[in-house]
Amino acid sequence: MQKNTLKISKQGWFNKAEWLVSPNQSERVNPENLKLIVIHGISLPPNQFGGDEINRLFTNTLDSKADPYFEKIKDLRVSSHLLIRRDGSVMQYVPFLRKAWHAGISRYGCDEGCNEFSIGIELEGTDFTPYTAIQYQALVECIEAIWQAYPQIPKEAVTGHSDIAPGRKTDPGQYFMWSTLQRMLNQTFVKQISE
Repeated sequence: MQKNTLKISKQGWFNKAEWLVSPNQSERVNPENLKLIVIHGISLPPNQFGGDEINRLFTNTLDSKADPYFEKIKDLRVSSHLLIRRDGSVMQYVPFLRKAWHAGISRYGCDEGCNEFSIGIELEGTDFTPYTAIQYQALVECIEAIWQAYPQIPKEAVTGHSDIAPGRKTDPGQYFMWSTLQRMLNQTFVKQISE
């Protein structure tokens, strides 16, 4: 899909994504106050990839008997705006103008409760596994589309879950290459200026 065909609707839905609506969402106090993108990492069951369990977690349909770990999380009510799978495919659960429940107790700068003003992007992965090249490419496309739709989000305001919830969260983990993401975003920015 070419970059110029990547669009976010006025309702906050991304046309590159497959949509699966999560009930775990709420209205933002001020939808115009978007100012942060938060990168997460997730795998269900832990350290396993490719199943339907993340979708089930975000839609409250996870079978708690399917894996011992699921019994511990069966009562969680969480979601994210986007999930980027290992193959680069993108799922969207919550429109960007609404609040996804991804950050929990969190702080960015002087502002607490990051769900209120952030967009959450989950990457299928773990703290101990490198993310795939195609995931970085899809992430760059998602971030660029978000910046295009919501130019009030500062270009430097892309952070990890571990940065807004230190001591409580560790994702996206040590194998997430922030330098790679920054280089790819910079290359795209330079290319756009030269066109």
